Parts: sequence; C-alpha cells; structure tokens
Amino acid sequence: MSLPASLPQILFPSGEERSPLGLGTCGYGAEPADLAQEIGALRLALDMGWRVFDTAEMYAEGGAERVLGLALEQAFRAGLARDSVMVVSKVLPEHAFEASVVAACEQSLRRLKLDCIDLYLLHWPGPAPLAETVRGFEWLQRHGRIRHWGVSNFDLPQLRELASVPGGAACAANQVHHSLAARGVEFDLLPMQRVHQMPLLAYSPLDQGALADHPALRDIAIRHRATPAQVALAWLLRRPGVMALPKARSILHLRHNWGAQALALALTAQDLADLELRFPAPTHKLPLSVR
Repeated sequence: MSLPASLPQILFPSGEERSPLGLGTCGYGAEPADLAQEIGALRLALDMGWRVFDTAEMYAEGGAERVLGLALEQAFRAGLARDSVMVVSKVLPEHAFEASVVAACEQSLRRLKLDCIDLYLLHWPGPAPLAETVRGFEWLQRHGRIRHWGVSNFDLPQLRELASVPGGAACAANQVHHSLAARGVEFDLLPMQRVHQMPLLAYSPLDQGALADHPALRDIAIRHRATPAQVALAWLLRRPGVMALPKARSILHLRHNWGAQALALALTAQDLADLELRFPAPTHKLPLSVR
C-alpha cells in the first residue's frame, strides 16, 4: 500500500522529501511479554508502507529503540532498502553535553541495530549549553553516526537562541505537540519554521486519544465513513510543512491511521470550515503545549 500520489511530501532543508505520516513508538518496549506482538506490529506497518519511525532513548529506557531495531533488522534482511526508511530518535537533555551526546547516540545505535540515525533530536531544552550540543551533533555527523539533527519541544525563543550559536542554523526539524485541539504553534512557531523550510514534527496528534472519539468530529467522520481519529489526522496531514506522528500498537489503529492519508485528500471545503469553527486558530501567542 503506497502513499497517495497527490498528498504533499515533507521537504527538509537538505532537499530530502519524506512522508507526512510517521509512526510514533512511545509505549513500545515496556513489557518483555509484548515483544513478539510489537515486532509484528512494526513489521506490519512496514509492509503497509509506513517509512518514518519516531523513537527516543527515553521511551521505556531504550526499550522502544530495541523493539524498533529488531523489526527493522528483520525487514532489511527481507530486502527492504535501508534508505527508504527514516529513523528519528531523541537524546535526553542531561546527555546533551558535547561528550555525553556521542555516548548516548552510540547506545541508541546499538539498540536500533543501525550504523546511522537519520534524524537525531534534542528531546527538550535542558542543562547543556546549546553550543555544546551542536558541537556534539556535528561530531556525530562528521563520523557518519547521524545524517541530520534537530530539536524537540523548542518554542520560538529557543529556536532563535539555537540559531545564534555556531552551527545552530543547521537545525533540520523541530518536534512539538500539535493537533486540532492544540494549535498554538500556528501563531508564530509554525510560520517561522515554514520560512526556514524546517519541518514541524507533530507528536500526540490525537492528544493521547482525546480526539479519537471527539464529538465535534463525529459528523464529518460519518459523512466520510471514517473515524474521528482519522478526521483529526487527515486535517493535520493537509498542513504544509507538518509531519504527523501518531502512536499505534494495534493492527486496527495502524490501518486506521494509515487510511487517514486518503481522507486528507477527500476533506471538503465545508469539512475544513466546520473544523475551523470548532477548533479555531490562535489569535495570540500561547505557551508551547507539552505532553
């Protein structure tokens, strides 16, 4: 099952294009008894066509990276091309000093069973000076351990601070909470990132399930024989420069989330107007939403 041809791809500063829909893995790897089921879910996702996977050293203390690594190892052995997959992982702020970020990345690579992480993010602003973190990221790039680097949970002031340090302008992406019900980033952060062709990776696009059966989405879902969750994801997939990263561990949710791409193309002007009325865009600066 391939990506609908007319759904816009996400363009990164390097010129690379990727799917606007990626799979979040928070929740994977927490229980050893679930290992086989979770590997199976990720293999199914790969078979369906998912090609962007988001993880972090924090998730289940590396457990999510281990599960993803095992699933990818099997898929690559079965013939899947490594360069067709984009793996995103994140380093904890306390590991983001110049020397420790290298060690943290090496541990993530071992868990992921990879030679290189495609996009490596600072999980949120922390104690390490940004100049040190950037130097660590640059070392990892020079030595082929990561392809690109970025940040997560950075608001506009933090991005401006990052841009002011040597090498900071090379930031390739910013991952933040963004959804129909959490649109604060649209006031200033998302416009700035669009100007700099820096994709916004939207985590918790279903607000940790709160939008999965939201009554304000039911009428549109019924009109399209879809689910409220698919409507919420479809709206986000239409946003220029935004990649949605829903979590899913069951076959049903994987299929439903994947189907949101087709729905994104089918939403009508009336659907979009109804959504705008029920979930209005911000008219002033709001604090960055963190989940």
